[in-house]
Amino acid sequence: MANNDYDEIFTSTLKNRSGDLTDIVSKNNALLKRLQDKGHNRSITGGSKILEELEYGEGDMTWYSGYDTITYTPKQLFTAAEYSLKLCAVPVAISGEDRLKNSGKEQMMDLFEKRIENAVKTMSNKMAEAVYGDGTASNGKAIGGLQLLVADSPSTGIVGGINRATSGNEFWRNKSTTVSEALTADNIRQAMDKMYMSLNRGTDKPDMIITGDELYSLYEQSLTAQQRFSDTKLADAGFEVLRFKGADVVCDGGQGGCCPDHKMYFLNSNYLYLRSHKDRNMQVIGGDRVSVNQDAIYKIIGWAGNMTMSNAALQGVLIDAETASSGE
Repeated sequence: MANNDYDEIFTSTLKNRSGDLTDIVSKNNALLKRLQDKGHNRSITGGSKILEELEYGEGDMTWYSGYDTITYTPKQLFTAAEYSLKLCAVPVAISGEDRLKNSGKEQMMDLFEKRIENAVKTMSNKMAEAVYGDGTASNGKAIGGLQLLVADSPSTGIVGGINRATSGNEFWRNKSTTVSEALTADNIRQAMDKMYMSLNRGTDKPDMIITGDELYSLYEQSLTAQQRFSDTKLADAGFEVLRFKGADVVCDGGQGGCCPDHKMYFLNSNYLYLRSHKDRNMQVIGGDRVSVNQDAIYKIIGWAGNMTMSNAALQGVLIDAETASSGE
């Protein structure tokens, strides 16, 4: 077979690059980077479901004096959300014709790098897009992103196996506010303040607000020069960042941006995770795959896992009805 000596080099080059793919994918999306920085890209070891334990009840506390009885009534304080394991893959292919045309060592190495780089970009962009999904893409095979976890209609639907419409499951509903009056630079901070304050629980507050071009621009216009503070870590990573109270306001718009222009997601990343399977975390699956009816060799980079959440009540979405209706 032509250029057979390069097959092993192709395999080792791809494996070496895929070892850094987890970092590359995370750095391509502000939320994934935040989760990575917090150590919330937690591995799973197996099973058909990903479990996130939820604390939703309170125990007993008794005020007493002397020999008063301290009572205890057994209660269920914890439950668990169950998320399905989702899988995705990006193929890297080199045809026999390409190998013949690139028989020189330098040409072949350049061909490897270009194909691998394209696979890396594909995986990064598709994962960044899925972060905002509702889990229905590809006939329900995609991960459940923010449109599922932080839903526009939080009192409906099933998230993590828990029905949000069921009485008693109010703890599993995020906050959602639709502003009927068009948001402007004059009123956007007031609307943001109401949402932000509704998500405070003591020192637990939103640490990230993600939005698209339109609302980010309105918020930026509302600020004076003295108010344009930004987070150094995210800004240094190349993201457009401002500050609102204690939260980073991140623009995920423009070309390749996936956040809807009419939404602002108020996120407490302490309770959000990207759970990846330890044996399928942006790794090369198997060896060479030779097509039975094509002169080509395929290799596959695969990932398995899901986005999960352990607290819904501290997440929120602000929706600008005017921008949504105009299609911007």
